[in-house]
Amino acid sequence: MAENKRPIGLLFDIGGVCVVSPFQAILDYEISQNIPPGWVNFSISRTSPNGAWHKIERGEINMDANFFAEFNRDLRHPSLWKQFHEQQQQKKGLTGPVTLPPLPEVDAEWLFWEMMRISRTPDPYMFPALKKLKASGKYLMGALSNTVKFPEGHAYNKDETGVRSQFDFFISSAHTGLRKPDPKIYQAAIQEMDALAKKRGLPGAEASDIVFFDDIGENLKAGKRSGLRTVKVTLGKTLDTVKELEQITGLQLLESENKARL
Repeated sequence: MAENKRPIGLLFDIGGVCVVSPFQAILDYEISQNIPPGWVNFSISRTSPNGAWHKIERGEINMDANFFAEFNRDLRHPSLWKQFHEQQQQKKGLTGPVTLPPLPEVDAEWLFWEMMRISRTPDPYMFPALKKLKASGKYLMGALSNTVKFPEGHAYNKDETGVRSQFDFFISSAHTGLRKPDPKIYQAAIQEMDALAKKRGLPGAEASDIVFFDDIGENLKAGKRSGLRTVKVTLGKTLDTVKELEQITGLQLLESENKARL
């Protein structure tokens, strides 16, 4: 299907797309604690697939003291610390032996909850756009997000922001046991969109009928391999993404004052 053909379904990541990115909380923490920016994300990505972060997002472990202790250990991995500095040196075009500073102390539990707190805030541009898309009834709306399970009774289990209610279906990694970029979770989303399309009286929806929005390149690449059309959401630039969403859907999603800022 041509890239410019009007899609049937829109599929959204949540953090960094529909709500404020938890990456912002990480960056703010690193700066405040004099930790080299990028270390926390590097550590999380390099402990895949069996790091604490990946297990909690697949729903394999509970959100308890054991999780936070394991997450903290992942952020103090000496060999990863060395790899991180070697990578930073290569990016700067430097050669020679790497001088390693001491491993930083990271309060993993505090950082985790700060990430969760920040990512409760609806994005000021995308959230209004989602509401307009939902109200239009012209597109099937799905969410595909790497998530966690909060303890029973926790306030974060409630959709107080109203973000979740904008979607016709919500595929959560922690509830399915699958986590982006696992190909199986994309297939689950495509199947869900197809079933929803048929329920709405449409012939169905194939992967190429769906546009997927995410802020992580690895997740987008996996989505594209699954046949989805993809849009990269850059940190701090959701305004640009909504403008692109207007072009994709043919709907006016931004207020006039926001259009003037583009």
